[in-house]
Amino acid sequence: MDLEHGNGANRRKPVKVRPSLKTVTLRAPIPSDSSPRQWIQAFLTYVAGECHLAVNSVAAYGRDLRRFLTWFDESGLTIREISVQDLADYAAWLHTLHFQPATLSRHIVSLKIFLRYLQLEGFLKDNPAELLGSQKLWQRIPAVLTPEMVDRLLIAPNAADDARHWRRDRAMLELLYATGCRVSELCGLKVVDFHPRERWCQVHGKGDKDRVVPIGRAAITAIKFYFLEERAYAVKHSPMVDPPWLFLSPHGLAMRRERVWELIQRYACRVGTPGDIGPHTLRHSFATHMLAGGADLRQVQEILGHASIATTQKYTHVDLSRLKKVHQKFHPRG
Repeated sequence: MDLEHGNGANRRKPVKVRPSLKTVTLRAPIPSDSSPRQWIQAFLTYVAGECHLAVNSVAAYGRDLRRFLTWFDESGLTIREISVQDLADYAAWLHTLHFQPATLSRHIVSLKIFLRYLQLEGFLKDNPAELLGSQKLWQRIPAVLTPEMVDRLLIAPNAADDARHWRRDRAMLELLYATGCRVSELCGLKVVDFHPRERWCQVHGKGDKDRVVPIGRAAITAIKFYFLEERAYAVKHSPMVDPPWLFLSPHGLAMRRERVWELIQRYACRVGTPGDIGPHTLRHSFATHMLAGGADLRQVQEILGHASIATTQKYTHVDLSRLKKVHQKFHPRG
């Protein structure tokens, strides 16, 4: 494989438009009774096979709805009996599990969409979950590292750790911070997606949407170093003749998201970064540092792959230093 040029024949096909629940006419198998477990399985089959949701999205719906079942089994209710007050009790139960606001909000949204599916199938007439409020995501400001902390984290992997894998780990950290990509996007990145001469990569994001993201020189150098010095060893141990992924496990397979999280935790602990650091921390830090440096909000939204600019705007609340400088410069009494 030529690292300088992606194989045009293997590039992904144009993105398909995801159908909404209201426009799809085909149906997943309908349960023969009112068992919520059978309906949930039918719902997961529906969103995977007919709505073409990503595997990770379907898995997230499954986790959220299994947690709903834990509460539902103890409630003594049936699906048709659930009222908005009952669902408010469910939301209160979720609060006792000490989830972050974004996680709480996702659980409520998952339930709303599931009950909407039951309406579509004619099992429910009304959807009481539509009356539930959800957590305001702006209430939680993302954790962000300072540029100095990022510098220490990026050079934390070294030859003393593991003679075969430290270059891979450093390249992954560099790419996460250079592009702001999600950990699932990093793990799914293929060799043909990486274009070092042109300094960009093609990222396969949420909703089966591809986007082109620029890469800085430091990240390109780290990836080339890994590719030339380490990756061939993993390829030799792969069950595949030519594994397509850019970053490989010791067994020559795609990296797992959980493993990337574990590695970042290890290196964060080594350099003494505060709090619970993970792959998304580098994404938050990338966006915050870009905006603090003067980048346009719309450009950052496009790089991150956010569907709504409101999601990108949360990063404007993190670093007030630039806003203070603007105020001092332009306000008559600044």
